[in-house]
Amino acid sequence: MAVVTLSRRQARALEVLFWLAIASCFFVLPLRLSLLSQILIFGLFAVSLDIALGYAGILTVGHAAFFGSGAYAAGLLARHGWGEPFSGLLLAFAVCALLGWLLSFLVVRGTDLTRLMITVGICVLLGESANQLTGLTGGADGLQGVEMWPVLGLFGFDLYGKTAFVYSLVVVFGVFMLVRRILGSPFGLALRGIHDSPKRMLAIGSPVGSRLRMAYTISAGGAGIAGALLAQTSQFVGIGTLSFDRSAEVLIILVLGGTGRLYGGLVGALVYMLVHEVFSDLDPKFWMFWLGAFLIAVVTIGRGGILGWCSRLVMVQRR
Repeated sequence: MAVVTLSRRQARALEVLFWLAIASCFFVLPLRLSLLSQILIFGLFAVSLDIALGYAGILTVGHAAFFGSGAYAAGLLARHGWGEPFSGLLLAFAVCALLGWLLSFLVVRGTDLTRLMITVGICVLLGESANQLTGLTGGADGLQGVEMWPVLGLFGFDLYGKTAFVYSLVVVFGVFMLVRRILGSPFGLALRGIHDSPKRMLAIGSPVGSRLRMAYTISAGGAGIAGALLAQTSQFVGIGTLSFDRSAEVLIILVLGGTGRLYGGLVGALVYMLVHEVFSDLDPKFWMFWLGAFLIAVVTIGRGGILGWCSRLVMVQRR
């Protein structure tokens, strides 16, 4: 199989093309902007999960706990009279990062199986709490009456999803670039080392525990921003944002795109939601069957997800 080698400059040009292609959808696909906004939001959610799972090696299947908490934080703020969008994002990040930091002392200390059970337990616990606190969250009916102010006081959220798409794109791009910066720093390199061999990192004096807790905290904050974006653009928060199903879905998205790869979450969200849309249109009754078959085919043929498969065809020069 022929392998194409790209210089770093060509790889950067591909990245620019990727983001320009997404931005061009505003003009090319004006009737699908709501779907595209959701793809961006779930892509960001998957990227945040990748920080914990793909880079730090923290096995978690309850990340919807932070996604839903961020959605409720932003939704409640708007419902109680403060609908400024960026304030909602900051509040969601602060709430979820604090929650993630507190829970990290439970999650990081265990083995993989323990982490899996704890994260599932946290997700179920928060989901049931939101269901019971009907007066605050709306319970099973969801949080309604979320009214957002215009972005920057100029661009109101419209029925066609134009403002929601541009707002989501700008926020996702900004957060993604920040995540890229973090993962490219010595902290990010240390996370890769911990993922490969925690004992070796301990032996050279790396503070493994504190770095894993920091990674989990950042990951939780990112998921909170994604949840807040969903609440603001849809102006509704359903209890499903805290469900285990949502955690499983984002895990599938990440595995599909490729864990431990910068664009894995975004590519996974793009492919998963487009395939989901196509199969549900072609076969509304048995679309889940075809979706399951597709996922099995991808992970069987393309080890490491879609980007893992691409990396075997395209190599990027380090210098």
